[in-house]
Order: sequence, then structure tokens, then C-alpha cells
Amino acid sequence: MKSIGVGGRGVFPRAVYIGELEQLLLLLILRLEGDAHANVIRDELARTADRRLARGALYTALERLEEKGCLRSALGQPLPERGGRPRRYFTVTPTGLRALRHSRRVLLRLWDGLEAKLEAP
Repeated sequence: MKSIGVGGRGVFPRAVYIGELEQLLLLLILRLEGDAHANVIRDELARTADRRLARGALYTALERLEEKGCLRSALGQPLPERGGRPRRYFTVTPTGLRALRHSRRVLLRLWDGLEAKLEAP
């Protein structure tokens, strides 16, 4: 993670930007508590957020989150039903948690006071 600060000393960590899909994925992975592999993530995304993603798009987003330092992945045990191939399990990193907190704060500030406008017909 890059840092910003007075005189270029790098005192304060700069927030990692995450988009809407990335937020949804990080939140789902947190909820799945250790059982977060691609098939479950994809199914839960469709069920809870009504978002359907092609498998390739999901893997691209997960890889992007890993590159940003928001996710970590590890291979599980080989599974007979997968022809002996292991599943890749994902966990949210401290960087990912900070990105979610930052994103939540920003969104709450932007939503503040707009409830009446959004409820009007």
C-alpha cells in the first residue's frame, strides 16, 4: 500500500480504491468465513445481490483484489469430485478490511440526508 504524508515522508497510508463489485465480493468472502471459493462466492453473489457473473469475470475480479492486497488465496485439499484438483479459498486481508471501512465511510457521508429524496415517487 502506498503512503502519503507531509514532505513525502509517507506517514499516512492511502486508502485502496475498491469498486462496487469488489465491495460485494469482499463482503461475501467475510460472510463465508473460510468457505469462500469461486463456486460458493458466485452462487451467493447471485442469491444475495442479484448479480450474475460469468466465471471468467469473477476470477478477474478476485485476481484484481489479490493484486491490490485486499485478498489472499490458498489451495485446499484435492477433491475427488473435482478430478483430484483442489479448490482455491479466499480470505480478506487487513488491507481489504481497511478498504471496506473507507468505502463504507464515504458512502454513508454521501447517503446522509438523502433518504427523503430517494423515497419520493
